Amino acid sequence: MLGSYETYLEAQAVVDHLAKAEFPVKQVSIVGSGLKSVERVTGKLTWAKAAGAGALSGAWIGLFFGLVLFLFSTEPASFVFVGAAVLIGAGFGMAFAIVSYALNRRRRDFTSVNQVMASAYEVIVDPNLTVRAQELMDRPLPKG
Repeated sequence: MLGSYETYLEAQAVVDHLAKAEFPVKQVSIVGSGLKSVERVTGKLTWAKAAGAGALSGAWIGLFFGLVLFLFSTEPASFVFVGAAVLIGAGFGMAFAIVSYALNRRRRDFTSVNQVMASAYEVIVDPNLTVRAQELMDRPLPKG
């Protein structure tokens, strides 16, 4: 082990330093320990937000299928199908989101983002290269 750091950015800076010193970074790993799940609440979920998110998600799926149909179509006016597919996808996405929100409304009336975080990050180096990595970390990088 080369070192233990409180933040991922500190561990990343160590690996970056080694990379700039021409160290074989394929032999380096950053290992997070003390993992915990953090859910950040981003807002209140409403009918409008649920419908909008569903419409947007459905529109993307519709765009994908519309473009696939466009690519394999020989008709010159087939680009109109892309727009139709986007609208149909948005409609179905909105409908499914509203139904899902109606079923789960009392259990979850908020939006959130989940993130896995570690309490410490260890930089692990191949045991045969640990001494070389420590020497490189003790030396400042040349300017330029």
